[in-house]
Amino acid sequence: MPLRIEDTFRDALRDQNGNAGRPLAGMWVCSGSPLIAELCAGSGLDWLLVDAEHSPNGLESILSQLQAVNGYPVQVLVRPPVNDTVVIKQYLDLGVQNLLIPMVNSVADAEAAVAATRYPPHGVRGVGSALARAARWNRVPAYLARAGETISVTVQIESTAAVEAVEEILAVDGVDAIFLGPSDLAASMGVLGQQEHPEVRAAVEHCLAAAEAAGKPAGVNAFNPETARRYMDNGARFILVGADVALLARGSEALAAAFIPAAEPAETKTSY
Repeated sequence: MPLRIEDTFRDALRDQNGNAGRPLAGMWVCSGSPLIAELCAGSGLDWLLVDAEHSPNGLESILSQLQAVNGYPVQVLVRPPVNDTVVIKQYLDLGVQNLLIPMVNSVADAEAAVAATRYPPHGVRGVGSALARAARWNRVPAYLARAGETISVTVQIESTAAVEAVEEILAVDGVDAIFLGPSDLAASMGVLGQQEHPEVRAAVEHCLAAAEAAGKPAGVNAFNPETARRYMDNGARFILVGADVALLARGSEALAAAFIPAAEPAETKTSY
């Protein structure tokens, strides 16, 4: 079985000229359902983010989703709940090739994330290739020697500390891209729930410019279409524009609004 080193998100971002230079559009997959993941994988979007930080995803459900989307022409990133060496090792052994590491606030955090994806002497990843899907249980030739080539590392910039250190984080060897999280960034800036706040937008655009200057791609989360297009115009190379759970929530609410009569005003209701 050949080692497929050309299939990482890093390579997809490098090959953006094949997409007429446009940013790569993706969506969150948060339901924990392999069926929903497969539905999303066939949507025509460029990439999916399977989330385990704020979603009910454990090792077994992540594995099922990786299996469900295998073979679809879509890149899949997985976000662990924490930047932790053991958790990252488990994800990699499952066969996760593209990691989005949350809450990377410093150079030390970024270096730890990269080290967790590399075998010694270049990192600290534990060796279990004979037991792991990643190496197809030692059926992939030279996996141990070349595993790093099969993995992309994107780190999340979502605090004022991370924004202040973004140039240094971008310079960390092994960090392939950064991803901006406006929700946590807004909270960190004291404007909780105001992702569209001018200061939040300015911080995001500062990081986009820093990434462009460093020659590394940057992405951002933006469900508001106007905001998404603004960030793309300002250099975002990849973007998340929706989520499975949000689409289902808003779609089901729209059905209810269309087919269920509005409730009577409170003062006209009869109490029993």
